[in-house]
Amino acid sequence: MAGGGLTNTVPGKRAHLYEHKFTAYFAFTCFVGALGGSLFGYDLGVSGGVTSMDDFLKEFFPDVYRKKHAHLTETDYCKYDNQVLTLFTSSLYFSALVMTFFASHLTRKKGRKATIIVGAISFLVGAILNAAAQNIPMLIIGRVFLGGGIGFGNQAVPLYLSEMAPARNRGAVNQLFQFTTCGGILIANLVNYFTDKIHPHGWRISLGLAGVPAILMLLGGIFCAETPNSLVEQGRLDEARKVLERVRGTKNVEAEFEDLKDASELAQAVKSPFKILLKRKYRPQLIIGALGIPAFQQLTGNNSILFYAPVIFQSLGFGANASLFSSFITNGALLVATVISMFLVDKFGRRKFFLEAGFEMICCMIITGVVLALEFGHGKELSKGISALLVIVIFLFVLAYGRSWGPLGWLVPSELFPLEIRSAAQSIVVCVNMIFTALVAQLFLLSLCHLKYGIFLLFGGLICVMSCFVFFLLPETKKVPIEEIYLLFENHWFWKNIVREESDQEQGKPNRKSVVAA
Repeated sequence: MAGGGLTNTVPGKRAHLYEHKFTAYFAFTCFVGALGGSLFGYDLGVSGGVTSMDDFLKEFFPDVYRKKHAHLTETDYCKYDNQVLTLFTSSLYFSALVMTFFASHLTRKKGRKATIIVGAISFLVGAILNAAAQNIPMLIIGRVFLGGGIGFGNQAVPLYLSEMAPARNRGAVNQLFQFTTCGGILIANLVNYFTDKIHPHGWRISLGLAGVPAILMLLGGIFCAETPNSLVEQGRLDEARKVLERVRGTKNVEAEFEDLKDASELAQAVKSPFKILLKRKYRPQLIIGALGIPAFQQLTGNNSILFYAPVIFQSLGFGANASLFSSFITNGALLVATVISMFLVDKFGRRKFFLEAGFEMICCMIITGVVLALEFGHGKELSKGISALLVIVIFLFVLAYGRSWGPLGWLVPSELFPLEIRSAAQSIVVCVNMIFTALVAQLFLLSLCHLKYGIFLLFGGLICVMSCFVFFLLPETKKVPIEEIYLLFENHWFWKNIVREESDQEQGKPNRKSVVAA
């Protein structure tokens, strides 16, 4: 466990004795947990489509509707630049970042399962309010409840999947969250494609159908098991062992169960996990997992493209149905990429996916920016060839993101933190993610209006910075048990001098030699 110098018993030292078999029960629990991603994904996909529907704009944002159809030559980039309209999207994420702190307390005290259930209920209430909305305040209130569902779900689900998964398969299992997120986005785009033809209330159907994944998650959450880690943390040892035996498919779980108990003892000794997280020995986890990766995931610009794909394509001259269909194709790339990542991330590792895909994303953003600079703006129509090129480039960008920063942005933070600070750290992960999600969502259309093609070059520069961050500071974590992650940092060229100093002071003995190579 990270900085595991608090006791002579080092959690994870029995990892080579762990056994597991694939079972139907394990598959069921992971599927139910992963449904949390579908809430996030459906909202990502549905919001941009709804905000480009004429019926929705006429009812709530008539000024945007008139600007959209005015064909003003000076507003090619600015047709949808309306801060109240973007508040419709971003209010959910501002709500989520606040709710994640309540979710952290609930996750630690009552477990991951309880947090998943509360998130499903909150999201269901929000879907009902949005579908029935009569005015903008009712829309925003509904979004706040949806944000509560996202905050609770994103707090619990990555932890749930990481704790249920065997170390050797943790990457693939954790990426079920991203897979269902992508599935939700794809379904939302398909729904928008058809409801856009249902006048005048097709948008209500799109928003109301968000209740379907919430109901599935609620029912599944009631019947799924709590994680063994959480049960041990709550002192329910007999139940924890039974669940561990069921999800591992074997009675021989003594080694793993003892490590869970050792980790829980460390966790119980921590009375202020947020304060503990600030210690030097947790500095790598704080900077990389809690702050860096969650922020960078949003600064890739991908979620902006997902939020506003229909809006972007309409701004570039595509028709309403064509823009929805183009964004549907683009999000299909996200789903395909996630499947690729699920099967290969535990073979090739996290760093290779981050760096290889990062190079592709930089190239795509540069191409997009250059093409728009040369071919778009001031009322100039894009040719079919240029339009097709932009769709292909955005497709390739999403394909790269979908196997790197998309799934790994949730996977890597969830596997970095030891049990004693895991809930607190995950709340910071979700909070940082939602802060940057909300800011990017609120400012993207404004930035598109004022920076024009430069916004894509800016994203390209940011991806270059974050790729350097990964190259120099993130060690490879594939197939390393969570309880042994701290060893990676104790042997990392940069972090070792930071984490070892405090660990040695607490132990009063020389540096430990690691069994894991950075």
